[in-house]
Amino acid sequence: MNNNSTKKKSKKITKNHLKYIIKEILRPRKGLLFIGLILIIINRLSGLVLPGSSKYLIDEVIAKSNYDLFKWLLIAVAAAVIVQSATSFFLTQLLSVEAQQLISLLRSKIQKQIIRLPIRFFDNQKSGALVSRIMSDVEGVRNLVGTGLVQLFGGVLTSIVAFVLLIRISPTMTLYIMLPLLVFGLISLKAFAFIRPIFRKRGEINAEVTGRLTESLNGVRVIKGFNAEDQEIKTFENGVDRLFKNVKKSLTSTSLVTSAATLLLGLATVGIMGVGGNMIMKSQLTVGDFFAFILYLGFLIAPIVQMSNIGSQITEAFAGLDRMQEILDLEREDEDPKRTEKLKQINGNIEFKQVSFSYDKGTEVLHDINFVASPGSVTALVGSSGSGKTTIAGLVASFLNPDNGTITIDGHDLRKIKLTNYRAFLGVVLQDDFLFEGSIRDNILFPRPKASETDLMDAAKSAHVLEFANRFDDGLDTLIGERGVKLSGGQRQRIAIARAILANPKILILDEATSNLDTESEAYIQESLSRLMHGRTTFVIAHRLSTIRKADQILVIEKGQIVERGNHEALLEKRGRYFDLYNFQARI
Repeated sequence: MNNNSTKKKSKKITKNHLKYIIKEILRPRKGLLFIGLILIIINRLSGLVLPGSSKYLIDEVIAKSNYDLFKWLLIAVAAAVIVQSATSFFLTQLLSVEAQQLISLLRSKIQKQIIRLPIRFFDNQKSGALVSRIMSDVEGVRNLVGTGLVQLFGGVLTSIVAFVLLIRISPTMTLYIMLPLLVFGLISLKAFAFIRPIFRKRGEINAEVTGRLTESLNGVRVIKGFNAEDQEIKTFENGVDRLFKNVKKSLTSTSLVTSAATLLLGLATVGIMGVGGNMIMKSQLTVGDFFAFILYLGFLIAPIVQMSNIGSQITEAFAGLDRMQEILDLEREDEDPKRTEKLKQINGNIEFKQVSFSYDKGTEVLHDINFVASPGSVTALVGSSGSGKTTIAGLVASFLNPDNGTITIDGHDLRKIKLTNYRAFLGVVLQDDFLFEGSIRDNILFPRPKASETDLMDAAKSAHVLEFANRFDDGLDTLIGERGVKLSGGQRQRIAIARAILANPKILILDEATSNLDTESEAYIQESLSRLMHGRTTFVIAHRLSTIRKADQILVIEKGQIVERGNHEALLEKRGRYFDLYNFQARI
């Protein structure tokens, strides 16, 4: 039962691959491939001139001292060599360049697909592994457009023409070489069926190793801080060793094919020498015919051996397509057929109605959450770590979708609104204050790259970025390194807040927005945040309860439920969970 399903799945995968290859790769380049096929036909036919001329050279020119034919024979061979060289050059230039362009297009396509997948997808993936998917998996596909596929066609063509010419010279000797060729063909088919899963596994291992390497480079300070260099080196060496063993396994298979070809075809050649020599001595075959037969045999055998290498390349391409298709078949978050509504403007009234959510089936993180955040209000979410605060913020940002219940924006079901439309009104300052490599200016302009200099300076001033940026020689054009490594935590946080100010959102999410600030900086930022939050529906997640005293409503979340709600003063009077949290922090 399992074997049958596996076979059906394999057939389905191959069928899907063929459809994808024809529709997405070959059909858009049919003109280019047609030119390539014409060039390869001319190239291979011109290559057959040399062995064909050898018969006339031996039987007609040398044997009969025919100098007139000798002259024309040299001209014909020289012309054929020139044509073969020219077509080889243009073929490589034409198809190799197009193959590289295909790689660029596929990388862009995979990156576009990945970046539009839901947040849940990224929660279960390593960034380095995804980088490998984008950069490495498409490499082998170039052979479907590059010289690989065309050479495969050229090899088949050359073999067929050479086979016909061999039969014309000697059907007996041609029949003799067919048996080892058929055995070689069967060995090749079995070998490539065995190699394909190896190539696929290589992609997985490469993604794992790349992912771990990316993590270790990003966390180099943690590694050095715990004196764990040796441990990390060992982990990487183990991954590289797994990759080596996979490559070794594939090399063993391909070398077996090559060795089989050498052995079988070598034996065939020995046999032909015996059969052909005997026929010459019996005057059943001329020396010229025998010499031409040997050369044509090379033109029959060489493409077959070459096709074994091309077969490995195409097998690698199919393994890459397997992994590409896994990504391309995933549903983007913006492809939800329910999301059809577009809002021209929003007031910012957000309501949760009996919302429940779970990351894993059977384990709810939120249970029956009900509240209303009116336009322009500030809603603070407090509670112990893991209580569900960030999950609520993720639902507001539409990073996540509720399992049960509904979330509405101005009365519209958030699940039915186009994501790009809704997020145009959204601004976030996340806990990890992620910054991109580049300048301070680039990071502030990230949500609005074409914002005016005045708007940029206003945002930088409001978030007190200029206070530290002006101390650098290049000011806002100072390069901050990967993830802003050259800046302090407080400086990175101020840039993240300036970015949100420039975005001018209608709905604002502040996740621990002041967590990395010292007391003096926090005072400045609280002032700028007050201006930023004015007129916007704001959600604030804060462990430091002193920062949310002015919130319109405070929701105390524990174990995925709202256990208390009210403003700062009202919750203190209740002397409940909020009272305990506030007093505990006051004593620290």
